[in-house]
Amino acid sequence: MAIVKVIEVIATSSISFDDAVKQAVVEVSDTIKNIDSVYVKEMKVHVKDGKITTYGCICKVSFRVEH
Repeated sequence: MAIVKVIEVIATSSISFDDAVKQAVVEVSDTIKNIDSVYVKEMKVHVKDGKITTYGCICKVSFRVEH
């Protein structure tokens, strides 16, 4: 039986939501191995002077725990 742990991370990008999720995976992959999936829980943008400046998302990252 596999044990799966879930952590929640906040990721941002000045390019797109897609890039924010990719950045989350890159960052988490530096310290966490065996990532199985990423669930995007929430998405938002920051706006300045009527223009989007950053895209942000809250992600739940699931990974298998080795024993």
